[in-house]
Formats: sequence, C-alpha cells, structure tokens
Amino acid sequence: MPEGDTIRRAATTLHAALAGQRVERFETVLAPLARVDAGSPIVGRRVDRVEARGKHLLMWFSAAVGGEASLVLRTHMRMHGSWHIYRLGERWQRPRHELRILIATTSYVAVAFTVPVAEFLDAATLEREGVVAELGPDVLAPHFDAREAVARLTARGEMEIADALLDQRAIAGIGNIWKSESLFVARVSPFASVATLSDDQLMRIVTTAARHMRASLTGDRPSWVYGRGGQPCRRCGTPIRRAVQGPDRRSTYWCERCQAGPRS
Repeated sequence: MPEGDTIRRAATTLHAALAGQRVERFETVLAPLARVDAGSPIVGRRVDRVEARGKHLLMWFSAAVGGEASLVLRTHMRMHGSWHIYRLGERWQRPRHELRILIATTSYVAVAFTVPVAEFLDAATLEREGVVAELGPDVLAPHFDAREAVARLTARGEMEIADALLDQRAIAGIGNIWKSESLFVARVSPFASVATLSDDQLMRIVTTAARHMRASLTGDRPSWVYGRGGQPCRRCGTPIRRAVQGPDRRSTYWCERCQAGPRS
C-alpha cells in the first residue's frame, strides 16, 4: 500500500502539471463519480491544487460556471492504485482497462489506474466529517504536531505500538514500511504495548518517522529491516525476523537483538 511519502510525491507531481489549468475532458468508470459529474460537470472547472493528507490524495476543483460549488476529489490507492501524468499523445504505461479516472487539460492527461476508493466532496464536508476530518497529525505536514501525535498514541495504550502507528486517526501517513523502519531506528519492539512506552520513547518514534519519511521524498530511502526477513541486521548481524501482526495481519520486520522486548 502506498504510504504518505509516495502519495505526497504523486500529489506534488500532479499539482505541478495541473494546478491553474482548465479541465477539458473528464472520464470515469466509477458510478458515484459519474453521477456527480452528470449533475455538476467537471469539464470547465479549474484545478486549483492537488495535495496529500496522510495516505489520501486530494484534488481541488474551482466552482463551475453557473455557480455550482467547488469540489474535492478524494482518492485512496489501497494496495494497487496509482496516479499517472502524461503529456497529450504520450503512451500510457498501464492498459486502458485499468483506467478508473481521467482528467485532461490542454497539456496533460492525469489517469488514476485501479484506484478503489474515490469520491467527490464539497470542501466544507471534507473538513467537517469523514475519514479526512478524522485523521491524526500528518507526519509529512510542514507543521507536523508531534506532541498531538504522541497524545493520540497514548490514548491507544492497550494496542501494540506497531498497530497504533498504522491507526491513521492517531498519526497520518505511516504504513507498513515506515512502521517497521521507524521502530527499528528508535530501538523499540513492535510488539510492546503503547502503555509500556514513555512519552520520550513515543516522541522518538514519531520524530524518527517524520525525519526518515521527509528524507525519502528526495530519494533517500534506506532499508534497515523492511523486506529483509532472514537477512543479517545491518547494525548487529542478527537475522531479521518477520511476523504478521494485528487484526489485519500486516507484516512486521524487526531485529530481536536491537529491539529487545516482547517477541524478542
């Protein structure tokens, strides 16, 4: 599943290509989006901006001619979705039958392939209710509130810390990769309950996640443990372990020597 850094890179690319441009063509195979478009056409609107919030990509459209309200297109990639940007006439890298949404301007075509979650919302609804309104502090936001993230994690005291980090209502943007990587760097067992960790430990975890995810935006993406099950730890040489964890049975990677604690 794309994590916050991947979604933010996609949003930055889409914003650079589309912001300020008039929509000349809109296509979708998703019935809910098609119904909104039928009543309040997207063609003719301007793309105001594209941004990321946690793992959600938000595309903001201006009010249409005639007074219809501005709209926000929210998409979530889940496991296999992705946005691509092409110049007009450029060959697509994925087949057309995987198209879910197409937005074209005079210069570019943005295509969402196999995106499973997409909806149009008005701006007020987006900020007031639903999954975006419920997000915790965005780990990649310019003014990331690490103290608020720690407070929200603390409220999940009975959860194992690896599962708590995946709760987007506690801290937004962290996924399976950065969960494992951040806990390794912070030397915390992924199976430790939040209640057993001090505020200093939680602060170290969230600031580590923020630092490394920001670095990944520029291509610096070291891999200490994720995807390295059975290979030697880069720090101590102990074989990296892998286990499934939590109700969703998500993969966790850790070093039992560097991250001593439960399951070590």
